[in-house]
Amino acid sequence: MMEVSLDKVRRLRGETLAGILDCKKALVETKGNLEEAKRILRRKGIEIARRKSGEKTAQGIIASYIHHNGRVGTLVEIHCQSDFVTKNSEFQEFAKSVAMHIAAFDPQWISAEEIPAKVLEEEKAILKVQAEKEGKPSKIIEKIVGGRMKKFYSEVCLLEQPFFKDEKKTVRQHLEEVIAKIGENVKIHRFVRYQLREG
Repeated sequence: MMEVSLDKVRRLRGETLAGILDCKKALVETKGNLEEAKRILRRKGIEIARRKSGEKTAQGIIASYIHHNGRVGTLVEIHCQSDFVTKNSEFQEFAKSVAMHIAAFDPQWISAEEIPAKVLEEEKAILKVQAEKEGKPSKIIEKIVGGRMKKFYSEVCLLEQPFFKDEKKTVRQHLEEVIAKIGENVKIHRFVRYQLREG
């Protein structure tokens, strides 16, 4: 078995939140290639998240964040499966990070499934008119609208937004990493964002 340096294992763990043994196995498998090891751990995280996604989340915490100027504040309710995990520092840090992300990026919904049908219909109609005005061929307009809807989701849906601490991944991908790390299903249940109004 190939030996990998402890420094590399620590670095991979710091970047992925995966367990030390999983990091070591991934580095051995990829002969020390950090980027390939990250991909392996990412796939493993997605598999774990999918397996856990149907499991009941009866515990959780409410995290808050108030921006330093006192003009923006958020509350976010995040569920997990056990009281033990609510005390886990990584779970708590994730909740705090999500509250900060909401304050910074102002999402309107958690996921695309929450967007009202009327809002989706209106957005698609607007995008279709835009594509027509741009002179796009009618046979590819639906495909163009579909692509632009993905951009719309990444702007208004929390899980699809680039995560503010690492914009190379989405909030959903970061959530999957947390699920893989703590071994329990985790769900962002609801949130509210307050912004001070003038007058």
